[in-house]
Amino acid sequence: MKFKRAKREELAINMTPLIDVVFLLLIFFMVTTTFSRETRLLVNLPEANAEAAQSNPSQIEILVSRDGSYSINGRALVNSRIETLVQGLEIESGGDRSLPILLIADAEAAHQFVVTAMDGIGQSGFTRMNIATQRPQQLEESGSAPTELL
Repeated sequence: MKFKRAKREELAINMTPLIDVVFLLLIFFMVTTTFSRETRLLVNLPEANAEAAQSNPSQIEILVSRDGSYSINGRALVNSRIETLVQGLEIESGGDRSLPILLIADAEAAHQFVVTAMDGIGQSGFTRMNIATQRPQQLEESGSAPTELL
């Protein structure tokens, strides 16, 4: 007895709905993405193993102490608010925004105090800022920690 074989249909996957879903997801992510432009301050970071830089007499030095208090060119500020720092920079610079700023922070100062000082420098309109470091060899020779530099 000879039975007829049933013809099998070819199986096919319809890609059209899959492509539609992928395009909808792409459009959704493109529409919901937000692009923010953050203001940045260009910072020149010195290398810690470099030779000691010569002190520039026409620069402004900002010291950040361990407890978060600020001093500008050796004069302590009355409080640690950013507005006071901005006003102190305005007085010390005499309106000259091209002066370089040297930021010296205590090694044990909280990161927030340093960031606040950098923010105040940026709000004041200064564009040239350096961060001071101390060579490890100087620490060993002098026997003092960076916290005592301030």
